Amino acid sequence: MAETKMNVQLIAHTKISDEFFNSLIEVDSEGGYDFNHLLVHDVTDGQAVALTAIRTCYSANKPTEIVAKEGAKYFGSKASDGGAGTDADRLFRHIFASKHTSTLEHISFTFAVEGVSRALLAQLTRHRAGFSFSVQSQRYVRMGSDDKIGGFDYVVPNSLEGKSGDTSDGKYNAETLFKQAMSLSQQVYDDLRKAGVPAEDARAVLPNAAATNLVMTANLTALLSFYSKRRSGKGAQAEITELAEALRREVVDVEPWMAQFFEEV
Repeated sequence: MAETKMNVQLIAHTKISDEFFNSLIEVDSEGGYDFNHLLVHDVTDGQAVALTAIRTCYSANKPTEIVAKEGAKYFGSKASDGGAGTDADRLFRHIFASKHTSTLEHISFTFAVEGVSRALLAQLTRHRAGFSFSVQSQRYVRMGSDDKIGGFDYVVPNSLEGKSGDTSDGKYNAETLFKQAMSLSQQVYDDLRKAGVPAEDARAVLPNAAATNLVMTANLTALLSFYSKRRSGKGAQAEITELAEALRREVVDVEPWMAQFFEEV
């Protein structure tokens, strides 16, 4: 049993298929735009998917043809609205501003989220549309001190730092008191298990601060909605605000063009 910290890592995200990529290379061989260079050096897979989805709604071209036939116009020219970036960036801004964000649901991200509290989990799983969760089970993963896990880890809220006060027994330090409560919960859990209580029932004494791990997948539109509600300044609890910022960083690291959307929600 030990105090733990949040760790968030992107483990997968939307990638165009080899078949689709190769179809664009065939366009090159026929004297078309240099899509090989474009997709390798300038355009992310997310942008290629976004253009395909958005233009499918308005174009006479088939979805498999859109990047090949329209990519040069959108990715190869400056934004026609005078804004930053390419005309694809102008299109993405327009789609976001017009709230036609169903077209961005085709872009998804899968994260490993480790060392978060069960209190955060309860808040996080309220966001259902566009999210999928696979969570470490306290029923099947035994949390005893003598089990493989070595007892449950826990998350200490930042607000405890530096807090102290008086009790009938004298002065106390909030963080010390908190950790004593964690140790007591672990002891009661261990005693219940030794008494023959199954793990699925003994877990009832584990606290909201008990840490858990999960795999989470969400599409871009769902992530933007989540971020708009849980970002700093929106009154959310500190731990879930930290998660919101970690998710944003992971997304923008692989798809930099999405940064503008997170800034505007």
